[in-house]
Amino acid sequence: MFTFNDNEIRELQLKELELLKVFKSFCDRHGLLFYFCGGCCIGALRHKGFIPWDDDIDVFMPREDYEKLYTLWKEYGDNEKYPILRTTKDFFCGNIFTTIVDANTTWIKPEFVNLDVPQGIPMDIFPLDGCPKGGWARKMQMKDAMLYSLYSAQVVPKNHGGIVALGSKILLGLAPKKMRYKLCRHYEKKMSKYSFKESEYVTELCAGPHYMRNQYPRSAFDSAVYLEFEGMDMPIPVGYDEYLKTAFGDYMTMPPKEKQKAHHDLVFADLHNSYKKYKGKYYCKEKQ
Repeated sequence: MFTFNDNEIRELQLKELELLKVFKSFCDRHGLLFYFCGGCCIGALRHKGFIPWDDDIDVFMPREDYEKLYTLWKEYGDNEKYPILRTTKDFFCGNIFTTIVDANTTWIKPEFVNLDVPQGIPMDIFPLDGCPKGGWARKMQMKDAMLYSLYSAQVVPKNHGGIVALGSKILLGLAPKKMRYKLCRHYEKKMSKYSFKESEYVTELCAGPHYMRNQYPRSAFDSAVYLEFEGMDMPIPVGYDEYLKTAFGDYMTMPPKEKQKAHHDLVFADLHNSYKKYKGKYYCKEKQ
């Protein structure tokens, strides 16, 4: 685990802001809707910027905009400095969601040490999908989301119990690597079949089992409102209170002092040099 001091966290936040500005400008130019989620959404409301110890930027996008983003960024984005990563038929990135990374920095996570992919400071982008209101259909959607995550990440999940781990290991073992992408796309299509615009409720299916259980009124995400964030106007969901109370409870109360820390499950980080400098040293060692 990496632990940064206050000055290092602030330096990291400023690096992330550079990418955020580029991302927002791109979305504005192409008419794509996004909003802060998680810590940045709380930070905009409570601090007018980053939560002091927060270390990343996460955003939501409705599924339709999420899909458009990848296609548009590959064609019009600055893919040399800020490559967009999403697993495709010909490229495996290890994530179950889309990321855009700063290729002039280094941010190597343990689960990616064997992957020859851009490993810079990331901004994580999560799709919002429509969902049925409870019942069997909702259970099936979460089941499809779990299978999508398994075949997308292609690793046995940790911290979800021995039965889940054993079942995941068996399912991965039964699926040859060449089949896993097809299975991934199959379950993604099934889980996202409920239209965001036509559903009464929406959910986040690419953020792990805990968050995929949450259901939010779609009206909370019909549009964005803009608040000050680090001296800029940044979007949060119009129904931010309903969203944040469901996801985090009393989000305006500061956590205890001992929890006001950022911890990084990292192999190595360098905010000033490209990950390419460290190939063979901190990642892809066996390929050298």
